[in-house]
Amino acid sequence: MPGTVIPSPNIWRHPSTYELESHSFDPDGLVADALLSVADWAGLDVLDIGCGTGFQLPLFASSARSVVGVEPHDDLVKLARRRTSSLPSVHVVAGTAQSLPLPDASVDVAHARWAYFFGPGCELGLRELERVVRRGGTAFVVDNDGTRSTFGRWFRSDYPNIDPPAVERFWSSRGWSRIPVLTELRFESRSDLEAVVDIEFDEPTAARIRAEIAESSHQDATGWSVDYAVNVFWRRF
Repeated sequence: MPGTVIPSPNIWRHPSTYELESHSFDPDGLVADALLSVADWAGLDVLDIGCGTGFQLPLFASSARSVVGVEPHDDLVKLARRRTSSLPSVHVVAGTAQSLPLPDASVDVAHARWAYFFGPGCELGLRELERVVRRGGTAFVVDNDGTRSTFGRWFRSDYPNIDPPAVERFWSSRGWSRIPVLTELRFESRSDLEAVVDIEFDEPTAARIRAEIAESSHQDATGWSVDYAVNVFWRRF
């Protein structure tokens, strides 16, 4: 039903560890490069759906005219507001992807990263995007690519009901394009990597991954890293 909240147990239950994961993801900025290759948000109005603690909001605010972060979890709304309290162009509001608290045709760029938009089942959210994004605007959805990378293999193991090719067909059939990005998670310590594994996967899967980490060569001169593939889906309106 409209407005139904779909829980995110990793960030909802473990915001500090999720913050560690956010800092460790994509250290070379490859995802941001993929976004900017499609649409530059400088001087435009940006919407970040499922903004969580607001980790991405300063990136958008560095050049956007205005930034709205929408987040359903009250505790995360407070954290996002605290993070962006010194950024006058940023406004964080409580709300869901299925019922965005924004006027029609009010944003130029919409962004959702691991927030509700996982293919089939997100149709209400897509309808809302069509309502709030201005003509000529762009929407982005950043999602896991379960077809490749070490993290993708772990993801497939923990979520066998998600069919990556079916997800890609879902977006393609609705007029979205895809940019595949191969990036990484990079940590200073093995314990940090294992802490993130513990919040992302159920215990049996996490135990197998911890054993794999102990036996593999995820460590190099820069720390502990895991290759991580994502899809940047995008559509012009």
